[in-house]
Amino acid sequence: MSTPPQDGQWPYQQNQYPGQQYPQQPYGQGYPQQQYPQQPYTQPFQQLPPQQPPKRGRRGLIIGLVVALVVLLGGGGTWFALSQRNSIASGAATPTEAARNLATALSGSDVVGMVGALAPAEAKLLTEPIGQTTDELKRLGILKPDANPEALTGMQVKAENLTFDEAGAEQVNDHLTITKLTGGTITVTADPSKLPLSDKLMEQMPAGEGPQTETIDIADEVADSGEPIRIATVKVDGEWYPSLLYTMADYALRDANEQWPSTSIPARGATSPNEAIKQLVQAALDADVTRVIELLPPDEMAVLHDAGPALVAAAAEDAEPSGAKLLDLRTETSEVPGGTRATVTHVQIQGPDGETYTVTKKGDCYEATGEGRTEELCADYLADTLEDEVGSSVPEEVTQVLQHLSSGILGQGLGVITTEVAGQHYVSPLRTFNELGLTVLRSLQPEDITALLRLAE
Repeated sequence: MSTPPQDGQWPYQQNQYPGQQYPQQPYGQGYPQQQYPQQPYTQPFQQLPPQQPPKRGRRGLIIGLVVALVVLLGGGGTWFALSQRNSIASGAATPTEAARNLATALSGSDVVGMVGALAPAEAKLLTEPIGQTTDELKRLGILKPDANPEALTGMQVKAENLTFDEAGAEQVNDHLTITKLTGGTITVTADPSKLPLSDKLMEQMPAGEGPQTETIDIADEVADSGEPIRIATVKVDGEWYPSLLYTMADYALRDANEQWPSTSIPARGATSPNEAIKQLVQAALDADVTRVIELLPPDEMAVLHDAGPALVAAAAEDAEPSGAKLLDLRTETSEVPGGTRATVTHVQIQGPDGETYTVTKKGDCYEATGEGRTEELCADYLADTLEDEVGSSVPEEVTQVLQHLSSGILGQGLGVITTEVAGQHYVSPLRTFNELGLTVLRSLQPEDITALLRLAE
């Protein structure tokens, strides 16, 4: 077991696996603020001359390829399930070596290596829900019944002769360094015929289309954009890992002409999943961005804690409190891979004018009360509404799909995923987003996919 964080240590450096013990601290204290050495943080940005943002080329595509999961784990990462693995591949001794490890994993189409090359919290975030997604896709007849979830097919990536500007790497703080990719090539070959899709889906694929290949010359793209490709690496338990989330945040900050903040917003969770959701909803109503970020997981959402002060400053320009007050919120909880699903069953909000609005889940329906009226939203009503929006000449097959969706979604309810770290509960935005997708998949039936494919013919 790792030792608890001491003063001056950054919480992201601690082991992020379930069971790790962190010191519990009362609200208002949280983790100690890191005091970064002044020179490593300021010097890289002082070297950046005040100029217009770099030209945009295919930089977004390149970032996705280099970081890997943008492309290879796209669409929810449904081609493999590593959630049962108890270990994550070790990191690297230096930031540049960490970036090279990712390139090696890419070239070898090594799924385990690719996921293991990422920061541990990100790897778990991306892989833990995959088993559920794969099962649903098989149930619906989208994937073959015997599709191997650990086998990556349909796409190959080959990275060759990659070079890095090690002297130009930017040390943002003691756990974040931006590496600079300057040369080499990345070749992507996509072959839809090798995807583990079911026969009925493969029949919908355009005939006669073979593998498609594209090679990107990094040096050319660097010349076009005017700067190297930036890959963020983070330090966890003394080892370095490339980070998808930090890389995205780094580019977002640069596009906004912002620097990485010198301090972070510490994590301050709640005493239960229900309480975490209640506090986050009220913070959102109050436009309290700081409190919203405090309630996000300190491991998988460490990037938002680090970038938090910049987000708060940006939101302060136009965010205004709604004046509404959350009077009550109740949930029913169930365990899911990596966290807890809190299904919202009752919400009561007081508007700025003092009027009270209540929404309560009753079986497959939701009952809404407010302004002296009570209305019930059920599956049939929602299906009819959706049908009206689509058009009057809706085929019977589509009507059935809409009915399945509406009844399934209302029956399952709104599920918010929370995680627990050091005895405190946090709301996980990415896991919640994934759960919304699973809610839709669970609502559909195999005949719905068949009907939709028939309409597409």
